[in-house]
Amino acid sequence: MSAQPIPVAVSSRPERHADLMLLAVALVWGSSYGVTKLALAWYPVLGFLAVRFGLTFALLLPHLWRLDRATRIATLHAGLPLGLVLWMIFLSETYGVALTSAANAAFLISLCVVLTPFAEWLLLGRRPTSRALGFAVLSAVGAAMLVGNMQMTFGDGDALMLLAASLRAVAVCLTKRVSGPKAVDTLGLTAIQAGVVSLACLLLATAIGPEHLPQLPSNPGFWLACAYLVIFCTLFAFHAQNHAIRRSSPTHVGLLMGTEPVFGALFATLALGEGLSASGWLGGGLIVLAGFWAVLARDGAESR
Repeated sequence: MSAQPIPVAVSSRPERHADLMLLAVALVWGSSYGVTKLALAWYPVLGFLAVRFGLTFALLLPHLWRLDRATRIATLHAGLPLGLVLWMIFLSETYGVALTSAANAAFLISLCVVLTPFAEWLLLGRRPTSRALGFAVLSAVGAAMLVGNMQMTFGDGDALMLLAASLRAVAVCLTKRVSGPKAVDTLGLTAIQAGVVSLACLLLATAIGPEHLPQLPSNPGFWLACAYLVIFCTLFAFHAQNHAIRRSSPTHVGLLMGTEPVFGALFATLALGEGLSASGWLGGGLIVLAGFWAVLARDGAESR
């Protein structure tokens, strides 16, 4: 009797492509905090978010309009609640970045990696494996070492960043739940989310007071920052993240997105001339190790 070949689990090319897209998202998001701080020097938070996501919606509106009616309706039903969650994420995150240090912000937002397995368990009924939890904690420890912030202070900005991390974990799971089994267009989903965020910011700014929506700045630095955030950190990043979530488990996505502080530290080192200690390099290595495990550990946990 001839020996039967032993089946080997090999990730398909679309899954590898999704992983690479998530790493690219982590790269651009790692640089987004510094760019956001630059933009906020010229314009208030609510107005800035309305401009950023309004431009994104305008660029994607032609694509949304070209979708067939059934796909557009399914995408709209998925995008409206996700857009409200995204609005709460960016509201808390952007105000948090403005009120705390970059190191605190980078570490606290990385706690999304630890929170995502529990959100997946609560919202999707998938209990995390002990290995997944272990590598999630390893990634958070690496982030703390990376920013040298194990004895951090905690203020209002830090509380907002922790809220943003919690909402990020919830958003990944909700995206999986509302868009997975439906005929939802990924790019259209990004458009609707952006439109909801922009409109909600405009309404809130109008209700609070005109000082939150002053005349648009003419400084080219503001518009260059907006262009970078719209093209790379919004258009590409949210499309890639929504695409990957539909093909992977939220915990898997969270571990890969947890590499964001590594790219943020590299950006600060190479572009801003900030130094990185030996413990920081070690922490970055731990985060990369956790992300590397996520790529190799496709053992059937994620739905296909």
